[in-house]
Amino acid sequence: MSKSVAVLGLGKYGRSLSESLYELGADVLAVDGDEKIVEDMSDRCSTAVCADLTKEEAVLALGLKDMDVVVCAMGGNLAASVMSVAVAKEQGVPMVVAKASSDRMASVLLKVGADKILDPEGEGGSRSARILLSSSFKDFFKLDENMYMIEMIPRKDWIGKNLIELDLRRNFNVNVVAVRRKGELWRFVDPKEPFTAESLLLIVMEKKHMKKFERK
Repeated sequence: MSKSVAVLGLGKYGRSLSESLYELGADVLAVDGDEKIVEDMSDRCSTAVCADLTKEEAVLALGLKDMDVVVCAMGGNLAASVMSVAVAKEQGVPMVVAKASSDRMASVLLKVGADKILDPEGEGGSRSARILLSSSFKDFFKLDENMYMIEMIPRKDWIGKNLIELDLRRNFNVNVVAVRRKGELWRFVDPKEPFTAESLLLIVMEKKHMKKFERK
């Protein structure tokens, strides 16, 4: 079942994120106060809505309680961001993330309930989309047009097994570059060492294998 994600604020980053999420199969609600932007986005998301995100009644009317993730992408509008984060958390949205244009803004948004602060300078819309939709990905790096590097936790069926048993190169077309546990440094992988729930993996894969890997 695909995740439902609301993206509130359709600036350059919000539009990129909405499109990437939609292309990855998410059910995307895209919202902005600019009618022209909303109209342009109508065929690049599941639903596009024009709403004044600084007004509580407008945010309430979006029905955010049905969303798996709400992304508040109005980094330059503190009032709209605070309103959206607060309403989303009050309505029980399990994951609310917000874009912040400063450390002070990030601090305020965390205090009103944001679960995570986005760093648009460090992560583009495509990168953010894959992290938000994956239960395993912790970070995501595009090395070039063909190769990706991914920081991830082991999948549940990988726990207790080692690289020899899993044969990830043959089964998933990925290479495990390094591993670390909480509080430790990255190191090369001992192929006979079982992964644990505390393991963090650094893997490399080609773009053509990404969708197959995400489906498995």
